[in-house]
Amino acid sequence: MVWQVRTWPSHCMVREKNGTSPMIGDRLITRAFQDGDGAHGAKRRRQIIIAATEAFFANGYGSTTMTSIASKVGGSKTTLWSYFPSKEALFAAVIDDIIETRGEALSVDLPDDEELRPFLARFGAVLMATLLSEPILNLHRLVIGEARRFPHLAELFYERGPRRGKARLADYFARAMHQGRLRQGDPAVAAQQFAALCQAGTYQFAIMNLPIPDREAQVAADIEYAVEAFTRGWALG
Repeated sequence: MVWQVRTWPSHCMVREKNGTSPMIGDRLITRAFQDGDGAHGAKRRRQIIIAATEAFFANGYGSTTMTSIASKVGGSKTTLWSYFPSKEALFAAVIDDIIETRGEALSVDLPDDEELRPFLARFGAVLMATLLSEPILNLHRLVIGEARRFPHLAELFYERGPRRGKARLADYFARAMHQGRLRQGDPAVAAQQFAALCQAGTYQFAIMNLPIPDREAQVAADIEYAVEAFTRGWALG
């Protein structure tokens, strides 16, 4: 049995009732049930995240309990707490897992030497592929559905995904403005506007689970219109 130190936001902190997970400031020391190289602990953590994802998507955040997740994966709630000190911390791990596996828009190349229109078309295609993937759509729906009762969930999601993506795009637009490829303005506003233009069509149907005939062609048209509208407003010449 190995003691591990994991750092969590202070509002995610809980102390196990039996006192087996001592607190040090904003850190929670947890016990990882591992074999020699930690493979068992990593596998167990992965099983918990998968089970939690299924439970959150099926039942919502509010109706999902740590007890039900522990029962689904097998084992006690104390064992579950040794990996995740609260339901909010587990939800954050679910977000991170989905973004890591489906968040291609957060890692797409942003080269300064690429022509503006081809870059916008390429970025728009990656952005829409990310947003229209089923896990990302389900995560958006879950957060929106629970935002009124649990506003902190929306903050967790926004900080881990959308804010990061828009910040990367804003940095790119800031460089393009400095290079004279875009007119001067607020690069954060430019990033918000381009992302919104890409999501103005097909995405609005997808997020509500409405049928989308010839979806691939519709998405391509959405991106083309977004690039045209954005460059009319922001491009020089």
